[in-house]
Amino acid sequence: MNILLFVVLSILKVLVVLVILLTAVAYTVLLERKVVGRIQNRWGPSRVGPFGLLQPLADGAKLFLKEDLMPTGVYRPLYLAAPVIALACALLSISVVPFGASTLFKGVDLFQIADVNIGLLVILGVTSIGVYGIALSGWASNNKYSLLGALRASAQLISYELALGLSLVGVVLRTGSLRLRDIVDVQATHGLLSWNVFGGFQFVAFFIYLMAAYAETNRSPFDLPEAESELTAGYHTEYSSMKFAMFFMAEYANMITVGCVATLLFFGGWTSPFGNLLPAIGGPVVAAIVPVFWFVFKVVCFLFLYIWVRGTLPRFRYDQLMGFGWKFLMPLAILNIVATSLWLALRGS
Repeated sequence: MNILLFVVLSILKVLVVLVILLTAVAYTVLLERKVVGRIQNRWGPSRVGPFGLLQPLADGAKLFLKEDLMPTGVYRPLYLAAPVIALACALLSISVVPFGASTLFKGVDLFQIADVNIGLLVILGVTSIGVYGIALSGWASNNKYSLLGALRASAQLISYELALGLSLVGVVLRTGSLRLRDIVDVQATHGLLSWNVFGGFQFVAFFIYLMAAYAETNRSPFDLPEAESELTAGYHTEYSSMKFAMFFMAEYANMITVGCVATLLFFGGWTSPFGNLLPAIGGPVVAAIVPVFWFVFKVVCFLFLYIWVRGTLPRFRYDQLMGFGWKFLMPLAILNIVATSLWLALRGS
């Protein structure tokens, strides 16, 4: 294939995915405000545009136009680099996520930016680097609340990252591959009964992944690094304007990435829950778009669960948060690996 065509198509894919992801980030914020508003028996944003649908544009314009303040005591290079690192890591991890069935055009897969054999390891590695942005922001801000928030975030992410990684070992053992498309293909045979969370008996692994994902993304009830009642705003106390918006976008982009990974690893990715029971309808275009619909639907359901938990559960104490990670999730994840290995060995014998 012509190398120039490959480069052009790859750049187009990156731009399209970037635009869609940033739009999804903006409207995830709106979804959260509307759902939490309903949970609290109020409307949420409703003034800007029909049903408040233009509220993300208004919020973006406000953040872009606000005065960019910089305290005098900050360490300027790292203070400026921290939000860039956080956002770059959040956006980079989406590059290996497949959004639909393999659809080739001129030899280029339209629904995945990069298909690598160790896609799962790439996501875990990139997301683990994101903590450096938080740690640097807290230290470089020269603020005690920011530093405490950054220390909390670092300890929390390191602790729960172990449980999160171990929870995925059972899925990898069942699949025999770290490639995300291979993991989905194993779950594509009998629809819902083939999904890892049901047919693969990985419901315990999914519970561990879910709890660790809340902690990894600093979301309620694990939002100790930015606890407003204790630390003002935690690690981004001294940030304003677009630098604050970059941290905000990174958090919600990580939420979407976590939802994508949960969908791929536990809920069959883009495959239909009905398996082969439904007859194929339409031509090749419909056959390519329907799997993307199922993928997006599952991710939105996961995001709704994220928001639902935020609206209903109180925040942990810090000692409870650390104890839950080390004393409960870690041993449970190891037991799940042992049980899955034993089950696979007995089934294969």
